Amino acid sequence: MILELLPMPFTVCQTEEMPLEALSAPFAFFARTDEELSLVCPESQCPARTLNREDGWRCLRVQGSLDFSLVGILARIAGCLAEAKVPIFAVSTYNTDYVLFRQQFLNQALDALDRAEFSVDLSVEC
Repeated sequence: MILELLPMPFTVCQTEEMPLEALSAPFAFFARTDEELSLVCPESQCPARTLNREDGWRCLRVQGSLDFSLVGILARIAGCLAEAKVPIFAVSTYNTDYVLFRQQFLNQALDALDRAEFSVDLSVEC
């Protein structure tokens, strides 16, 4: 399995409303519940007004489209990073999975993934 390290830093934040400017970002993950509206996007695309904001996240994307019948992909990645004491934030889309972790854990995460025999493409351009 190949993971792609996206080149830009990400923000995880809470907002009061759907920020239209984030819709033009190359990556924007929205989640709305009865309690909150969350947004994950590149730091450079984060709206000016947020309720809470955490910058400095890095993002790995599972390369290619994943069939819904596949089992354990995200669990395998999360387990590998958990063993290395790397906290994660995961997002899944129709096509694939994304795993975010804070910048300070980058080397630790890459080392753990290498030991678990994941291939990580560091040359991804977006």
